[in-house]
Amino acid sequence: MDKILIIEDEESILMALEDNLRLEGYEVSGAKEGLEGLSLAKEQEYDLVILDIMLPKMDGFEVCKQLRKDGITTPILMLTAKSQEIDTVLGLELGADDYVTKPYSPRELLARVRALLRRAKQPQQEVELYMFGDIEVDFKKYEAKKNGRPIYLTALEFSLLHFLIKHKDQVVHRDSILDEVWGDDVFVQPRTIDKHIADLRKKIEDDPSNPKYILGVRGVGYKFTG
Repeated sequence: MDKILIIEDEESILMALEDNLRLEGYEVSGAKEGLEGLSLAKEQEYDLVILDIMLPKMDGFEVCKQLRKDGITTPILMLTAKSQEIDTVLGLELGADDYVTKPYSPRELLARVRALLRRAKQPQQEVELYMFGDIEVDFKKYEAKKNGRPIYLTALEFSLLHFLIKHKDQVVHRDSILDEVWGDDVFVQPRTIDKHIADLRKKIEDDPSNPKYILGVRGVGYKFTG
């Protein structure tokens, strides 16, 4: 049974999420404060963290930042009541794997939850260890290094890079990336793909503005050339 931690200060939303997820067969824990949620996420093993941005004592951005800083790779789905792009972009930059903007439909949230859990469990057997340039990636251990130094990749970034490597020197269409990495039951805007590609480039490319390994093909998608 998958374990999910919900960090949400609005009691009505927290209770609704807990009820809906338990009905789907998940084991659910809840926290109403950022510090409390951070402690739970560090002390226990969860398969997914659902994290609100506006929280007392420590906001969701800081919780996400601290979890990733401590090497916790649990997928994080952020909830935000704000529609500004800067909030969702900041969450993704700090290591969140996906986000849902309030108000959201229960069906959409459950679809995102299933997609994140499924992606985290996908076996990476086709390419377990891959090296290109000064980058070394161990997909089995979910570890990456650049010039021998560890670099942090989110679970989604590992899946995205793994998919691109499997199709080395092939132009992969955006729709194929969506279906394989995000799942065909999740709606993702094109700018979300571009944002994750940009983040990945920042971590593996020497010059992200002039990429050597992950190339964009205008109007189509991307190609990995490492």
